[in-house]
Amino acid sequence: MSIAADPAAGDPAPGTRFPPAPGDFAELRDYAAIGDGRTVALIRTDGRVDWFPVPELDARPLFDAVLDSDDGGFSDLAPEEEFEVVRRYVPGTNVLETTYTTASGTARVTDALITGVAGRLPWTELARRVEGVEGSVRMRWCVRPGTRLGHASPWIEENEHGPVIRSGSVMLSVVGLDHGPVPDHGERIEGRFTTEEGSRHLIALVGTDGEPLHLPNPSIVDEGVDRTIRNWQRWSEEFRYEGPWQEEVQRSALALKLLLYSPSGAIAAAATTSLPEDARGGKNWDYRYAWVRDAAYTMRALVKFGLREETHAAISWLLKTIRANGPELHIFYGLDGGVPAEVEMHHVDGWRGIGPVVTGNGAQHQLQLGVFGDLFDIVRLYVSAGNVLDPETGRLLASFADGTCDQWRSPDAGMWELPETRHHTSSKMGCWQALDAAVELAEGGHIPGSADRWKAERERIRSWVEEHGWNEEIGAYTISPGSDELDASVLLHSVSGFDRGERMSRTIDALRRELGVGPHLLRYTGVGQEEPAFVACGFWTASALACVGRHDEAIALMDELVATTPNDVGIMAEMIDPATGAFWGNLPQGLSHLGLVNAAVTIRELTGLDG
Repeated sequence: MSIAADPAAGDPAPGTRFPPAPGDFAELRDYAAIGDGRTVALIRTDGRVDWFPVPELDARPLFDAVLDSDDGGFSDLAPEEEFEVVRRYVPGTNVLETTYTTASGTARVTDALITGVAGRLPWTELARRVEGVEGSVRMRWCVRPGTRLGHASPWIEENEHGPVIRSGSVMLSVVGLDHGPVPDHGERIEGRFTTEEGSRHLIALVGTDGEPLHLPNPSIVDEGVDRTIRNWQRWSEEFRYEGPWQEEVQRSALALKLLLYSPSGAIAAAATTSLPEDARGGKNWDYRYAWVRDAAYTMRALVKFGLREETHAAISWLLKTIRANGPELHIFYGLDGGVPAEVEMHHVDGWRGIGPVVTGNGAQHQLQLGVFGDLFDIVRLYVSAGNVLDPETGRLLASFADGTCDQWRSPDAGMWELPETRHHTSSKMGCWQALDAAVELAEGGHIPGSADRWKAERERIRSWVEEHGWNEEIGAYTISPGSDELDASVLLHSVSGFDRGERMSRTIDALRRELGVGPHLLRYTGVGQEEPAFVACGFWTASALACVGRHDEAIALMDELVATTPNDVGIMAEMIDPATGAFWGNLPQGLSHLGLVNAAVTIRELTGLDG
């Protein structure tokens, strides 16, 4: 359904009666996200919180109805009668504001994961403030604990301060202001109240895992909503980007900030697990890990935006984690800095019955040579911004440069984590990128090692790609030698500097002819039978067009993408159906938002286009 992003913009969307029925799955495009630097909650257009890991992003979620509508947990808050709804983020924040209009009046709900005076709280606190705008609105709320992907049998117990939900080691309590709780809880905690013009109500969910539960004064939580808004807006004031698509870039930067895991500095690839990439299922993975590739792209944006603290925290965490889990370079790590356990299957149906539901990711042990380029490129950018590497990091990078020289001839799984290995052209380009950066770092005195060897091997890689990766008959870089199949990931190596000339320009045209769907792009040849378009690929196309000098085309494509790809509040998933606009895959998806951000920055830098 169509949803207006702001009370002043467009027609509001129709709502449903409270409560939603079992089996009622929302469209993935209907979700907004809020976060506190430690976890993320997903909220539907009708006000239901369907995803909420407590207290860590990578924990089994306490609210998991997005994957398990029958036994999954959720928190509902909506009018009892039919309503229309518009929503937006409070400007400069990740605090969600939803306005409900019924036949009898209008009420506004503000949802925030509360942050403290000195940063994130040592517990998790989700506040839902309800204000009467005009007339009167009968509101109803409930909190129903779920089975946490089938691994807990929750119960509700009373203590002198009110009801407490226990689900395994997680405890959650509900406190509020004028929220009309109903004493007889059963399997849920619920309440009713009626708003009037100027009235104010609050429902706050407070949770911990394996530690005592703090029950805050509801008035302090209410004050915390305003403090959280101020905290986000102060962060946004430090964010520096003046150029085209400024509002969209800032919103994507805020979405990426949700994925920055503040306890360690890690950057999660997405906030969810097991949301399917297509209607057939099977390609359901957990993206609540820190991919080196995604972290590198994120750090590139952070450096460009002048966000020093996040940049240093992210790169320090990444380099320490790589050292601690060496000597090999893994493609992703746990948010706590470890190497994640194997994939675990969970016995729940999945979103709209499309399984499987898993924790873990099957790509964990793959060889992906392109990751060397991602790592070296962000280190090069970090140093060029005036930072200094420590000696241990320098030695580590030198060993990876030597390893790149030895390994680039090996077949690998490629960027798309395919089960079969081959000599992926884009992986060889990534190895070239790694050695190009290593040479620059060595010649600048930042890392030890043999720059002469790295130069020689860099040129061997270029020669290999020019001879084996290019198919003149197709007029494009192909996915592997001797193939006529295409791979959208080669577009990243226009930005890396491997090729900004005629061959890359012809490759863009070939990709758009074969893999293009409207402004969007499929990942590689043949995948259109399995999945819709990959959101980031469309933005990579815009970046590549700018890199090869086709500036007008880059701007036009970017205009179309930013107008149609995000949902009403600017959130993007991994995949999109260009025909319907439906989202597929995990969300918010970091790579999608990074695609938008980096395309805007690239186009601005190469065209001189201002806002």
